[in-house]
Amino acid sequence: MTTMDLEYSDGPLTLRGFLAYDESVSEPRPGVLVASDAFGLGDQARERAQLLSRLGYPALALDMYGDGRQAASLPEGIALVDELKKDPETLRRRARAGLSALAAQPQVDGARLGAIGFCFGGTVALELARDAAPLRAAVSFHGSLGTERPAEPGEIRARVLVCHGAADPLVAPESVAAFQDEMRDAHADWQVNIYGGAKHSFTNPASDHYGMPGIGYDERADRRSWAAMLALFQESFAIGARL
Repeated sequence: MTTMDLEYSDGPLTLRGFLAYDESVSEPRPGVLVASDAFGLGDQARERAQLLSRLGYPALALDMYGDGRQAASLPEGIALVDELKKDPETLRRRARAGLSALAAQPQVDGARLGAIGFCFGGTVALELARDAAPLRAAVSFHGSLGTERPAEPGEIRARVLVCHGAADPLVAPESVAAFQDEMRDAHADWQVNIYGGAKHSFTNPASDHYGMPGIGYDERADRRSWAAMLALFQESFAIGARL
């Protein structure tokens, strides 16, 4: 497996992502964009990108803040996220910059792309799908589901999977219901998996150290949601599958 920092840009802003791929595979493969949580491009996103590459999917963990910035604290990360959420045009453009950088790699089949994300990164993956990005699959792991710009009918090209913890206090049941209504109105191909007992950030073992109620790792939900993602990839990336 080869890993490297990948520099790309959003206008004048320099972005520094993390690319992982299997150098032994000669033909282009479906590529996956990985969006991180509010802390920025850190260990979880890098590890997931490497895991995807070992499974045959070249992966780029993207940089949403610029210059590879990582938040030093949760309040700082939340402030950075809130700034982007208030400006969905910038959020979507910056995510598309990462998607374009991934698609340009020689190891990647640009016609077969997916996006996944964790916490804030889940929001990023969903915003790309809402923006009619050329994705075959978009997967949110414990991401927030609201948006300033709901999808219009026919705009979502990706198959959408939301993996949500039933004990997540940061995403209310009303938000889950509203998201489902949005997907129905948009005529999207979507599914929502709800994992009993799982809290917010259930895929991240480090979340147990945050000391915050309603946030914590759940091994079963982590394993089951990852398996659901892989099943969606198998369906979505098949040659001839509908975009």
